[in-house]
Amino acid sequence: MHNAYFHFAAPVNEPVYSYAPGSPERVALKKQLAAFKAQEADIPMYIGGKEVRTGKTQELRPPHEIKHKLGQFHTGDATHINDAITAALQARAQWADTPWEQRAGIFLKAAELIATKYRYHLNAATMLGQSKNAYQAEIDSACELIDFLRFNVHYLSEIYNQQPYSPQGIHNRLEYRPLEGFVLAVTPFNFTAIAGNLPTSAALCGNVVVWKPADTQVYAANVIMKVLIEAGLPAGVINLIYTDGPLLGDVAFSHPDFAGIHFTGSTAVFQQMWKTIGTNISKYKTYPRIVGETGGKDFVLAHKSADVDVTAIALARGAFEYQGQKCSAASRAYLPSNIADAVKAKLVAELATMKMGTTEDFSNFINAVIDERSFNKITNYIENAKKDPKAKIIAGGTYSKAEGYFIAPTVIEVTDPHYVTMCEEIFGPVLTIYTYDAEKFEEIIATVDSTSSYALTGSIIAQDRYAIDLATKKLVNSAGNFYINDKPTGAVVGQQPFGGARASGTNDKAGSMLNLYRWLSARTIKETLVPPTDYRYPFLKED
Repeated sequence: MHNAYFHFAAPVNEPVYSYAPGSPERVALKKQLAAFKAQEADIPMYIGGKEVRTGKTQELRPPHEIKHKLGQFHTGDATHINDAITAALQARAQWADTPWEQRAGIFLKAAELIATKYRYHLNAATMLGQSKNAYQAEIDSACELIDFLRFNVHYLSEIYNQQPYSPQGIHNRLEYRPLEGFVLAVTPFNFTAIAGNLPTSAALCGNVVVWKPADTQVYAANVIMKVLIEAGLPAGVINLIYTDGPLLGDVAFSHPDFAGIHFTGSTAVFQQMWKTIGTNISKYKTYPRIVGETGGKDFVLAHKSADVDVTAIALARGAFEYQGQKCSAASRAYLPSNIADAVKAKLVAELATMKMGTTEDFSNFINAVIDERSFNKITNYIENAKKDPKAKIIAGGTYSKAEGYFIAPTVIEVTDPHYVTMCEEIFGPVLTIYTYDAEKFEEIIATVDSTSSYALTGSIIAQDRYAIDLATKKLVNSAGNFYINDKPTGAVVGQQPFGGARASGTNDKAGSMLNLYRWLSARTIKETLVPPTDYRYPFLKED
């Protein structure tokens, strides 16, 4: 047993590589992309430290090159879900009892492995499997995941050091234990870092995890699991399975040892999960922790004092990086009448310079959307806008799925601030713009606040500080992450803890102490040094 207190200092954010022509990282990444494309992967599930192959497989193909097969992954059924839960529960006692600095060492090693040995493996897997360009993969699957792993260790160190006051004669202490049972992590396709963070943040706190990634993210999830195993993660602590989502819910949410859900995905799915958990609440040993980050209808609000170039670039990057498939992507914009034409002209001109194609060609800014289902949903919005006299497409509007799921960056201009594409989450490269009377700023703030049920991200573009102050106050409940003179995307671990409220989730702020508290259960211990030996209090004595 150690007799020292271990402190993990705040790390610095992982440097972002440029991948500029001639750089060593560009050469290394292209080499890894070629290596992955030259072989077909056979990806197993990982249950209790064992690779599980069922023979029932699904193919993996790049969204931007659907004729190429990256490999296949083995899918499971209810027996594998139960096996994963059993393996997790069998690992729980030893993992929970492991000194926390030993747990921390595993995830710090994983961060180093990603920063060095596996950086290009993870970036290449994300580029091919999820159709991200080199820069978007770098800031996600390398830098953000490394930051999550390192900063979570530091934040947990800070939490463990928070202790209550002890007056004379009493020693109070607070200890933090993992939740009693297993945690279910359900992760999305759009960020490899989220896929890595949701299971590992809970595991760092001593929990055992059943992890189900989106089918379209399995290629990179497999690399993460390999890294964790090489870093020394014990068998059964995190169990990676690929099963039907509703089936997973049926099994996991009916289990008495279900202790929590760490989720990123759609609002509808999260609400159904919450409903099922509520219905089954009497079955559980403890009240489960429900943590979720869901959808967004993220806004950019420009004031009449806004700089035209700043506004246009905030929209170009905020709406169209990673094909608008970020939870935080700018999806609706409100432009003041005095600069609207100039901003639109600048934006349309910038979009015309954006190349679209495969991720292996580093000159492409735009790549493919994730799958055919998403392609069909997004293009349906575009086609409806083309037919609607209330809407006008001023950029893009073209698409093809002959080679991959490509949709050109599309800008829709509307005359109704409540037009469907201003209100509904599209999750693709579609931005809708509404022009408002430049002298009616307060009125448009109210419209921004009331238009959507979501409240994930948003930004105000202005040079007038009074306008910035007014928008910041009036939109306090409209965005969990609020940006001033910037795009509403790009939160950095340790700098901008991420999460929204309203229909966008529980706002438990991934990348901060707030999130880690959700995976801890506190116990207060009071020790009385000299206990009383008489029940009588002084007030009982007669005068």
